[in-house]
Amino acid sequence: MTTHTTAFFDGLAGQDFARLASALAGDAHLSALIPPGLREVEGAAEIQATFARWFGDTLGFELVETAVAELGPRLHLRWRARLRAARLGDGWFVVEQQAFADTAVDGRITRMSLLCSGYCPDGRA
Repeated sequence: MTTHTTAFFDGLAGQDFARLASALAGDAHLSALIPPGLREVEGAAEIQATFARWFGDTLGFELVETAVAELGPRLHLRWRARLRAARLGDGWFVVEQQAFADTAVDGRITRMSLLCSGYCPDGRA
């Protein structure tokens, strides 16, 4: 893992969205296909706010799995989280996201195309 992918996953794991955003170029672009539909987000600050909406304000949160691989000039990032949040209803939920990312010379993410499973009830309770 690179310094920036480590910052991305450490930020997500700790719900430290400023740390997550430190892995992004200032003018980064996010295209996210999530259950309601396609979302396009511009800029590290807006991407940070998006991840905070998805993974912040929880009653419990754990990042249970991460993976990074290189695919030609792109990074393939994958993560699975388990969380409880009032906005989701009772119980624990799991969510998995996969992304392909382009990076700048300094390693920061400049463009990310993301696919999300949506929040699924966790049968492990």
